[in-house]
Amino acid sequence: MTHHNTFSFKKLIQYFWIAVSGKETEFTTGSIRKAIFMLSIPMILEMLMESIFALVDIAYVSKVSVNAVATIGLTESVITLVYALAIGLSMAATAVVARRIGEKDVQGARVAAVQAISLGVLISIVIGIIGILFAKEILALMGGEPDLINEGFGYTKFMIGGNITVVLLFLINAIFRGAGNASIAMWALVLSNGLNIILDPMFIFGFGPIPEYGVMGAAIATNIGRGSAVLFQLGILFFGWSKIKLVLSDLVLNFKVMVNLIKVSLGGIAQFLIGTSSWIFLMRIMSEFGSEVLAGYTIAIRVMMFTLMPSWGMSNAAATLVGQNLGAQQPDRAEVSVWKTGKYNAIFMGTVSLVYLIFAKQIISWFNTTPDVVKNGSLCLQIIAAGYIFYAYGMVVSQAFNGAGDTKTPTKINLISFWMFQLPLAYVAALVLEWGALGVFIAITLAEVILAILAIVWFKKGNWKQVQV
Repeated sequence: MTHHNTFSFKKLIQYFWIAVSGKETEFTTGSIRKAIFMLSIPMILEMLMESIFALVDIAYVSKVSVNAVATIGLTESVITLVYALAIGLSMAATAVVARRIGEKDVQGARVAAVQAISLGVLISIVIGIIGILFAKEILALMGGEPDLINEGFGYTKFMIGGNITVVLLFLINAIFRGAGNASIAMWALVLSNGLNIILDPMFIFGFGPIPEYGVMGAAIATNIGRGSAVLFQLGILFFGWSKIKLVLSDLVLNFKVMVNLIKVSLGGIAQFLIGTSSWIFLMRIMSEFGSEVLAGYTIAIRVMMFTLMPSWGMSNAAATLVGQNLGAQQPDRAEVSVWKTGKYNAIFMGTVSLVYLIFAKQIISWFNTTPDVVKNGSLCLQIIAAGYIFYAYGMVVSQAFNGAGDTKTPTKINLISFWMFQLPLAYVAALVLEWGALGVFIAITLAEVILAILAIVWFKKGNWKQVQV
């Protein structure tokens, strides 16, 4: 028996290395469990890097001032609109590239990659100009106090002005993932976030010749880190070892492919916008209860993001598996992949929710010890963690629709769960029934439960198997 266990442990380590080095890119045959593992590991690590960075960032900035933390909260809620475009395009890129790779049409995948990147560049230039010109107005719109605006507008200006770095980072990683090269995407983020963690304190607090920029320094460091990673990605696309290799003659605009990408990405953008605009409204309701409640909520959400990220990683694996298997004409294999991934995700999220339910206060007080911040932050963690198992299935199944190129269904599900249910409930519970922040937290959890149920019911109907991209 022990012999067998050491064998499987050895095999696990061996698989882990294959996954991280990205040797394997063919997921339409062989063991489904192994395919989920090979794709999930780099995607989970990639997402963990993102969330480690978010935590480190907020930890450094917390040392600047409460205003600085609040600035990040308000700017992030606006930048999520940029993320929405980037993520929507990324979903489309992953779906189309995975489908072409499944059909063994590498040239088609290359064409799609070039169109996606061109679109990303165009969009981010427009957004960047708006961010540079109107940083103060944006913060004011979000309800920032005058002193917060004066201290924080530099951060907002750099974050929105330099959005091209995050848009391209997302997009090119999505292309790698669709091609099954999830490990390259992971290494790009290791580079970007590694640089970030080193540069963050230098630019925030000053270091040698670098002056002390305060909260704005966080934005400068972020852009340098992400920008370097984008150069690394482009290097690999043109000179590297990924399945999709571009040459100069590929750099042609192909409007047919571009329009197709825009069509698929509209659903992805809409999904994300529905989700994030509801976040923005929740933030707005939360700001009624003062800076300390808002800070508690911001910290709790960051902590949760840390554990949601691996879960996202698994969901992204489901999207690639669905895309590649539909391309290879294996809809049943695609479906089995989704249920298996959902199960693994639920086991993971269930474990995490127990940790949050038991240790919420301790976790929040690592970041801030103000009693009100801890009280609200830990309450938020516990109530939202209660719905984690539903969340696990909801995420995987929604991403499976996206991987099939059916971005409309999850959009409908998000509309019902967030706008028709979560927001009205949060408003009534928090402000009309005067439950305060508690009302918002309960609305968040119940909305996730409804989302999961709707997603599973619609997925079982199987219409996603017929989608053409």
